[in-house]
Amino acid sequence: MSKEFPSERDRLTPEERKARDAERRLDAEQALREHQLAQEALRKNLERLRAERLARDASAKK
Repeated sequence: MSKEFPSERDRLTPEERKARDAERRLDAEQALREHQLAQEALRKNLERLRAERLARDASAKK
């Protein structure tokens, strides 16, 4: 089996590599923010549903 190596024109320059890494870092930070927002929304929804259930249970016992 022969391994394929990138040709000279396919290799990234140091500047291109820096730009690619910066873009990846920004993408990762954005994905993390989106994940945190989704987790917060889920937590708030669970708290709301729990409060509703507790209120329903309390009114059913009366």
